[in-house]
Amino acid sequence: DSVLANMWEYARKVEQEWDVIVNFAYDWLPFYLTPFFKTPIAHLISMASLSAFLDRIAEQIAVQFPGTIGVHTANQAQTFAFADRCQLLGNGIDLSLYEFCDKPEPKLAWLGRIAPEKGLEDAVAAAKITGIPLKIMGKMQDEDYWQKICADYPDAPVEYLGFLTTTQMQEQVQKCQALLMTPRWVEAFGNVAIEALACGVPVIAYARGGPVEIVRDGLTGFLVEPDSVNCLVSAIGRIDQIDRRACRSQAEVEYSLVALGDRFEHWFQSLLNLS
Repeated sequence: DSVLANMWEYARKVEQEWDVIVNFAYDWLPFYLTPFFKTPIAHLISMASLSAFLDRIAEQIAVQFPGTIGVHTANQAQTFAFADRCQLLGNGIDLSLYEFCDKPEPKLAWLGRIAPEKGLEDAVAAAKITGIPLKIMGKMQDEDYWQKICADYPDAPVEYLGFLTTTQMQEQVQKCQALLMTPRWVEAFGNVAIEALACGVPVIAYARGGPVEIVRDGLTGFLVEPDSVNCLVSAIGRIDQIDRRACRSQAEVEYSLVALGDRFEHWFQSLLNLS
């Protein structure tokens, strides 16, 4: 039997001991089983629409059990037909793991999976145009894609540092002038944005998906025209306008574990009130 099936079998046995059951799995089984539980189930969907089948079954639960579907951002919610039934929760991180740096070095950062939907080639192109070194960190998911970028931009000042631990990553990112976010798809949230902000690093992101709701344009970074390297370059040239302390402050106010916990607690309480 699958791990997920065994987990839900156990949940059925002990559900009377709990006020709310929280589902983090983007899988058909938890949605299918929801009507068979007496205890409210809160479903957190952590990605944008990927499957018409899963969308349909999630929509059924959203209609039958109002308030039980949570998402990270409104942009993520808009990829579903039941956007107006989603609870917006944002996200959060342990800020104690991220050190603020007020004096960056002349370099840029890019964080994420090395895969086509992340648009890394645009960040590399921007680094080549500006001449500012780009530090790349993340899981190597598509080696062929990476090799093509290297072949297309052989002289770009880039360095791939690998898939780092949180401690190692923040030590690198905090020294950078800005984080570049270049997604080709709708990011449900964009955790790397709040990790950068926690270090005091402004975020330059394509105005697409989750980052639109994270970056305060002109205050904690810049939102630029999607898929435009020229707009990335222009924003990099203005990065000194951003107060790095404002970046850290936004992370503290909106994306601490306490802030996230408050949002989840409010969500759970609303489910208990409905039930």
